Amino acid sequence: MATASAGGSGRLILVLLLWLLALPAASDPPWQPARSDFLTLARSGWVFDHWTSRARRDPALPPLRFDSAEVAQGAVCLFGDAPHPLSRQIITTFDALLREIYGRQLAITFAGHDIATCPEHQRVYIRLYSGPPPQQRYNADLRALDREFEIGFPPNWREPVLGPAQAHGFWGRKGAAAHLLVNQPPDGAPTPLQRAYFASILIEELFQVVSYGSDILKIERDTPFVSKLQETPANLRYLPWSSERFMRGLLRSNPAGLCGFDVFMMHALARSGLHDSSSPELLDFIEARFDDLRGLTLATLAQPRFATVLDPGCLRLPD
Repeated sequence: MATASAGGSGRLILVLLLWLLALPAASDPPWQPARSDFLTLARSGWVFDHWTSRARRDPALPPLRFDSAEVAQGAVCLFGDAPHPLSRQIITTFDALLREIYGRQLAITFAGHDIATCPEHQRVYIRLYSGPPPQQRYNADLRALDREFEIGFPPNWREPVLGPAQAHGFWGRKGAAAHLLVNQPPDGAPTPLQRAYFASILIEELFQVVSYGSDILKIERDTPFVSKLQETPANLRYLPWSSERFMRGLLRSNPAGLCGFDVFMMHALARSGLHDSSSPELLDFIEARFDDLRGLTLATLAQPRFATVLDPGCLRLPD
C-alpha cells in the first residue's frame, strides 16, 4: 500500500491554501440605514426648540412659522448674474421635485440684475453671482426686503457674506421671505470639480430653505452619510472659495446631492399637515406613516429626471 510522503503532503496543503486565497472574498452586505437612524436625524435636524429666536423677537410681530409646504408652494424669483446653465438645470430640477412632492404649481420668475426687477412679495428670493461675493448688493437686497415685509432691521445694520452660499429666513409684519445668496460657476464649461462643487452648494441651500432642516454635525467618519444636512468638520476658513482645496474639502464634508432620507423628509413634511416642522408631532407622524412615506420616496427616487439633484451614494432606505 503506497503512502504519501511528507513532502507531498506539504505541497498538497500549499496548493489548497493558494486555491482558498484565490476564491472571491465574501463581501459584507452594503450598509443600510435603520428606521431608528431616520428618526434620530429627523429629531436632530427638525424637532428642536427655537426658544432663543422667539425670545428675541418683537412680540408685536407675527409668530414664527416653520411651514415647509408654504415655502415649497410659494413664489420664487431668481435674479442677479445671469444663471449659468448648471444653475438653471439644478433649479429647474429642484422645482420639478417640489411639484412632485408638494404639488407646487407656480412658475419661477427669472428676473434681471437687481431685486427690484422681481415681482412684489415673493416667498423666496435667489441671488446668483459669479466671482467675488457682492457684499453691497446683498445688503441692498436685505434692505429692500425690510421695506417690503417690515422685518425691523436695526438702523445701519449690515449682514456679512460668510460663505459661498447662504440662506436667511425673515418673518416681518407683512409676511415671510427667504433670501438665498449662491455662488455659481464662471462663464464657460465648468470642470468636473467645479460642476460637483457648485451643484452641491446650490442643492443644499435650496433644500434647507424649503425644508427648514438644520445642519447636523457628523463626528464619526467611518459610517456613510444619510442626509445632505450632515457635515463632518472641515477647517476651510482661510482658503479662497475658488480654490481647488476649498472645493474638494467642502465636497468631502457632506454628500454632493440629496440623499434618500432627504426626499423621505420632504414627503413627510408635505403630508404631515403641520404648520411648524419643529413640532414633536412630526416624529409621531413619521413613525405612524413610515411605510407609506418609504413607498412614496422609492417612487420618487426611481424617476431619472431627478438624478441631477441626488447623490447616488446615499439613496438607500430602511426596510
